[in-house]
Amino acid sequence: MISSRTSSAAWVRGTTDMMAAEGLPVAELCSEAGIDLAALQQPHTRVEVDRISRLWELAVARSGKADLGLCPLLTARYGNVDVVGYALASGPSLLVGFQHLTRHMAVISDCTTFDLERDARGYWLSIAHIGATRPIPRQRVEYALLTLFTLCGWLTRRELRPLGVELITPQPTAGNEARYHTAFGMLPRFGQPANRFLLAEADVLASIPTHNPSLWAMHERLVETELDQLGHSLASTRVRTEVARILHKGEPRRDDIAARLHMTDRTLQRRLQAESATYQQLLDDTRCELARQYLSDPRRNLTEVADLLGFADQSNMFRACKRWFGMPPGQYRAQLMLQQTGSDLPLQETPA
Repeated sequence: MISSRTSSAAWVRGTTDMMAAEGLPVAELCSEAGIDLAALQQPHTRVEVDRISRLWELAVARSGKADLGLCPLLTARYGNVDVVGYALASGPSLLVGFQHLTRHMAVISDCTTFDLERDARGYWLSIAHIGATRPIPRQRVEYALLTLFTLCGWLTRRELRPLGVELITPQPTAGNEARYHTAFGMLPRFGQPANRFLLAEADVLASIPTHNPSLWAMHERLVETELDQLGHSLASTRVRTEVARILHKGEPRRDDIAARLHMTDRTLQRRLQAESATYQQLLDDTRCELARQYLSDPRRNLTEVADLLGFADQSNMFRACKRWFGMPPGQYRAQLMLQQTGSDLPLQETPA
């Protein structure tokens, strides 16, 4: 099992800078969330997914702003994707850069997955969060998606208009819809299966003005080095990421994952054997990790959780939960709720 999903110091530092720009007492909020603010100045610091969610919870409560972070001016200025952004800026197009981002996202955050999906009108760009044991605040989700959208405009030097925007988060209270329209250029559809926006094919295929083949190759090497240091070049880690990305569509077979990793099933099997891993164990580990996250969110009923975990029916999920947690899913959910309300995260920073 992966002990903890984390985000980079650069990304979290950008988030705290955005909150400071909103007039929030960042040092106090970070201390309460268990984040070492000084350590964020060190490039290899990583921050646990639940600590970042706790930071967002505290910031929203302190500010009283249900739409905290939903400002394109702030995401454009503080959405810090560091070396991955340099690679994207020197690449030939959004399409090529984002095809690489499906792997490179782990450098920014391995608790966030990115996916690029072809549509008759263009391409859907989507993000999802994994590895959490407390609900991901809607503000964190919306800030991340808006950062990705504003990044597209910055990279292409175009004033982009999405053809569609969809959010998992529920419909906001009356009076807050206008802020979404200002942020994305249109009102999203809420309560959807994914957090994503649709860009026209012409925008995704357009040449990036700052494209430089030499710089692109250099930045790509730097990103790959970061992935190696984080352990995300391992076949087992890549399998888990792909499983997490598509598990909601049903249980994937090993050859399905191999195809998504651009290798044969035999090659994938050989690489997993070299790492003393099996596909079935990685599938089970990923399901267990995601089960913790989904069961921590009271908005999801057990039928929905079973579907998201790719189980054919709830009985399979019940048996798996008893094996993973020693108790059925409803009881485990109650235990998670008690932990969330009865304790705070300890003051501890995750090493790189």
